[in-house]
Amino acid sequence: MTIFDKLFFSVFSHYKTRYKKKANTIALVYTSTLQITILFLLGCFFAAFFSQMYYNAMSSEKAWTVFVLLSVGLYFTNWLKYNGKTRKILNAKLNKKKTPQYNINMLLALPFICVGFGLLFLQAL
Repeated sequence: MTIFDKLFFSVFSHYKTRYKKKANTIALVYTSTLQITILFLLGCFFAAFFSQMYYNAMSSEKAWTVFVLLSVGLYFTNWLKYNGKTRKILNAKLNKKKTPQYNINMLLALPFICVGFGLLFLQAL
């Protein structure tokens, strides 16, 4: 079970009490958003790093196109993973173990922190 699975079920269990039918969608969007913002942060870091090294591997337009394609791919794979049978299997594994609950405010702040650091790296270009 990966850290993203644990984060998914932490958000899922938090919103399950309030929004019974929408909890899975909220947790799916959160997990996908977090992964996409981490991808954005890594892309900005490597763009700034390669800029400082005077290495031009790909144009900015192509990099944004790759980012959008990878983002759509991440959302689609998460949608396949966290809907249906696979989610039920992961939920059964999670219920067997006693895992700590994460602070929901910190979890919701993580994507904003990643975007902030990514924009900081973009200014270094």
